[in-house]
Amino acid sequence: MTQTRTEARTPFTRADEELALLAKALAHPARVAILRVLTRRGECVCGQIVDLMPLAQATVSQHLKVLKDAGLVQGEIDGPRTCYCAHPAALERLQKLVGALID
Repeated sequence: MTQTRTEARTPFTRADEELALLAKALAHPARVAILRVLTRRGECVCGQIVDLMPLAQATVSQHLKVLKDAGLVQGEIDGPRTCYCAHPAALERLQKLVGALID
């Protein structure tokens, strides 16, 4: 019996899907810059990030939401402010997934 074209294709792995999700979250240079700030500083309040970026507060907040939804960033509400930090386990996973591309 002959395989159909769809059956002959290799399915996407869970790792492929996970890497695509993380890559999509990093697909804007502002999000890369924000993540770099968070990894270097440890944690930041949104206003501190805004002070470092040539972007409006609402724009930075939207980029933080994308990073948070992908699991790359965590946010903790502290009164009227939200303190953000990079999620170390997610960054390690990203590093492992990207490394697997060249192995």
